[in-house]
Amino acid sequence: MSDPEFEFCVVIDDDEDILMASRLLLRRLFKDVEAVRSPEEALPLIQGRTPDAVLLDANFARGATDASEGLAFLDTLLAVDPEMVVVMITAHGGVQVAVSAMKRGATDFVSKPWSNEKLLATVRTAASLRRSRKAVAGPKGAAPAPIGQAGASPLLGDSPAMARVHSLIARAAPTDANVLVLGENGTGKELVARELHRQSLRANQVMLTVDLGAISEDLIDSELFGHVKGAFTDARGDRVGRIQAADGGTLFLDEIGNLPLRLQPKLLTVLEQRQVTPVGANKPVPVNIRVIAATNLPPEKLRDEGHFRQDLLFRLNTVEIDLPPLRERREDVPQLIEHYLQHYAKRYGRPVPKLSPAARMLLLEHDWPGNVRALRHALERAVILAREDALEPEDFSLVRAMPRIAPAAIVAPAPAAPATATGTGSDDLNLERVERRLVEEALKKHGYNISLAASELGLSRAALYRRMEKHGL
Repeated sequence: MSDPEFEFCVVIDDDEDILMASRLLLRRLFKDVEAVRSPEEALPLIQGRTPDAVLLDANFARGATDASEGLAFLDTLLAVDPEMVVVMITAHGGVQVAVSAMKRGATDFVSKPWSNEKLLATVRTAASLRRSRKAVAGPKGAAPAPIGQAGASPLLGDSPAMARVHSLIARAAPTDANVLVLGENGTGKELVARELHRQSLRANQVMLTVDLGAISEDLIDSELFGHVKGAFTDARGDRVGRIQAADGGTLFLDEIGNLPLRLQPKLLTVLEQRQVTPVGANKPVPVNIRVIAATNLPPEKLRDEGHFRQDLLFRLNTVEIDLPPLRERREDVPQLIEHYLQHYAKRYGRPVPKLSPAARMLLLEHDWPGNVRALRHALERAVILAREDALEPEDFSLVRAMPRIAPAAIVAPAPAAPATATGTGSDDLNLERVERRLVEEALKKHGYNISLAASELGLSRAALYRRMEKHGL
């Protein structure tokens, strides 16, 4: 089993079986899972150590079904930390409880009984959001942005390319027009979606994110549209879908290119008729949503009828925002460097490091195939591992990955290779170099589409991201 992606999770539920099952399951994602029976037991844990995610049951008293206890403790959690990521566990009340919880600041919800895959996908998305928020938290004492309104990270950059993006956001946000955000991995598509929601007339309503790249194909139907009891073998109760749960607010469909062709007509019907029919139901339910979608698919694939229905594409891209890769807005790199150096120095209690001229040249000339996300990770790693106040090229793992861009004077010495080795050729048996070569080849083959590259390598998206970070890709 691969190493957990996140540090700490708290589960609060009065059912011992639920606590045991969730503790065992969530160890796949978290190094430490605390499972407790009441909010009173959970509060000291949460105050002493901020969790990456909290799973909170809606009801605790015997026979209670109105979710008042869970919603009250949700308010308490958000008073402790307004950016706390809370996933509500609902068994009664259906969509009303879920929507009430998210209007009060919950990030998402799961319904009992759940499938393990659904729970893992929901909690992974929530914990990833928490990680993004922590990575760009403002100065201590600054007023935090309300959950569901502010973006997880500022859209930094004053280049002409980013000025166009900000202009499109400002013009599209106040309308209810559907928006399609295009861009490579790491360019900030979710940040654009959150900024669109923040500037919209729905800013005080729910913004619900669905990562279609994190949900297996056979679960997407139920996850998006919901189902009724008995609709299929494991449907032991009604399950409200994400579309219905976002009623009144914004639905962000990330990785829309992963939506199977068989389900695309169903989403098209939702957008055209503004109503959704859960799996197994005979009667549609009206919904009032604004849809923002995002994809890293190249335009030629997105406009291929064999991969994506063009009538659905026309519904989604009423407004289209194309985020430029970092290599096409290099004038923004200095601002990004200063922002993240200050942020990570504050986060880890270090003085803000300086960049040597050679290190600055390295960062400015690098192509950044992972875009802002890769730059951010490189700077965080350098701040953590630096032994001096000034950062040198060897504090970054980019030199060997991009040797062509660095003058000889700034190339860090590479470890001596055995005389019989042939670099990264087919006869090279060094596992580290072979792994790096395979990951790089898969990324290039699929145009840095993480989902496709991970699938070819037999890895999860998270595992591929870890290997990319490890090898400086």
